[in-house]
Amino acid sequence: MESAHQLCKAPTGIPGLDEITNGGLPAGRPTLVCGDAGCGKTLLGVEFLAHGATQFNEPGVFLAFEESTEELMQNVASLGFDLAALVERKQMALDHVYIDPAEIVEAGEFDLQGLFIRLGHAIDAIGAKRVVLDTIETLFAGLPHPLILRAELRRLFRWLKDKGVTAIITGERGDGLLTRRGLEEYVSDCVIVLDHRTHDLVSTRRLRVLKYRGSTHGTNEYPFLIDAEGISVLPITSLGLDHVASNERVSSGVPRLDAMLGDAGFFRGSSVLVSGTAGSGKSSLAGHFAAAACARGERVLYFAFEESPSQIQRNQRSIGLDLEHRMDQGLLRFDATRPTFTGLEMHLSGMHRTIDRFRPQNVILDPLNSFVSMGNKQEVKSMLMRLVDFLKSRQITGLFTSLTAGDSALDATDTAISSLIDTWLLLMSVDAGGERNRTLSIVKSRGMDHSNQTREFLITGHGIELLDVYWGSDRVLTGSARLAQEAAERAAALERRQEIERKQRELERKRVALKARIAALWSEFEAGEAETLALIEREQSRESQLARERVDMALNRRADAALDGQGDSKADPNIDPANDSKGDAPNPDPGPAAAGADAQDHR
Repeated sequence: MESAHQLCKAPTGIPGLDEITNGGLPAGRPTLVCGDAGCGKTLLGVEFLAHGATQFNEPGVFLAFEESTEELMQNVASLGFDLAALVERKQMALDHVYIDPAEIVEAGEFDLQGLFIRLGHAIDAIGAKRVVLDTIETLFAGLPHPLILRAELRRLFRWLKDKGVTAIITGERGDGLLTRRGLEEYVSDCVIVLDHRTHDLVSTRRLRVLKYRGSTHGTNEYPFLIDAEGISVLPITSLGLDHVASNERVSSGVPRLDAMLGDAGFFRGSSVLVSGTAGSGKSSLAGHFAAAACARGERVLYFAFEESPSQIQRNQRSIGLDLEHRMDQGLLRFDATRPTFTGLEMHLSGMHRTIDRFRPQNVILDPLNSFVSMGNKQEVKSMLMRLVDFLKSRQITGLFTSLTAGDSALDATDTAISSLIDTWLLLMSVDAGGERNRTLSIVKSRGMDHSNQTREFLITGHGIELLDVYWGSDRVLTGSARLAQEAAERAAALERRQEIERKQRELERKRVALKARIAALWSEFEAGEAETLALIEREQSRESQLARERVDMALNRRADAALDGQGDSKADPNIDPANDSKGDAPNPDPGPAAAGADAQDHR
């Protein structure tokens, strides 16, 4: 919980410095800025006054003891500060007090009253709230007595506090001391130390808040730089970890890779590392990412540290990616520089400002290893940490490529930033069977389900193509081994299809034969049925005929008994019952016909 009695502060307007000091310099109090020659003391004071006048409506007074007013205006004009215009608008007052140590003669007590009158008049003339004294060593150059010097310093600092102005007093470093006299730091409420050092032929500037009464502040050494827009400080912790994580997904530009990344690709605003050995396809994958982002109508900023934009466009064109067209549309911008051109901080500041101007949704750095030659791994990691935090704070998706040396661990990077990365893609060149083949795997991808397979991929004329996984007896097959496996599987599949087709033909032949046999049996059955029915019909006809013949014969013989033997019959109305009798009456003369009939009847 913040205190209700916080120290009042005056913001400097210098990027990064206000974050380190938690709001700016102590308002109404003096601040000592000390350092060696050329480290930026005077420029920091000028920026403090210029930003105060233009951004915070606080006019200021600059009192110089070394540079004349004209020289000062000319020196800072190249950095974009128009002091003449500020003076004309009465937002700033410039004054030069020339002191030549050779002309100083000690006579009587040393007194700064004349300086107070001159400075007080300048403050009152424009209603100044800020004051810069540059440099204090010149003021006390002819004063040999430390006690008097300390007393006058206290008097000067007390006078500035009584005037209620926020003051910056610059001082030069001494031999083993912060200042030549070694006294100013004790009477100052805030002490900022600037340093300019050279390491491996690369110069860097550092800033450290050594002392800040009544306020917390960053205590580390922070790199800063001076460029065409002035001073900018790059604190590692300036952005903190309060950025918002997005759930939106963006494509990698390779559909099958998106499928490996939970069917959706990367998270927007995440950091993506593509590492691998030389020739494994890192830049090609970066080109796919850039092309996919431009196809969505998003802007892409491509920082290249080894190839020119023309060379990158030619190489990407060979795999079917037309990046030149995207540049003409204003969606793609290249920023190509050699890493050794400037120091790490200058690179970082330049990238910050380029990003601020272009406002991309996606940033590519290709490759990160180029920075390793410019500093130790810790410095490079600190620089990249600030860059990653900067990108995440603006929801910019960052893709970084990193070259892995052939004799180093594949799951390690030269820049040691894997812990800062959200998604890590590992590309490898596998040497097997007398050939080299490329594979891709996902080492990690925070916040999503992702594939754990190692996939072979090809770089073709139409881009990167991920292939299906083929397993051998103990490993994933790639290249010719994969082609042989595919050919064997195709042959086996063809053999299975042919066997199925043969069985289908055999089954069809049996079906036709069965149908023919059934038809023959049915024909045979029908023939037998017809013959049997004909026989039955003939027998029935014969029996009917025999029955009729017996009846006719019985009628012809007038034999009722014969009719009775055949069943119950009606009497023939032509027979006279009176003449009828049981048995046949004896025929006195039967004749030969009757005898024959009797014989047949007995049979």
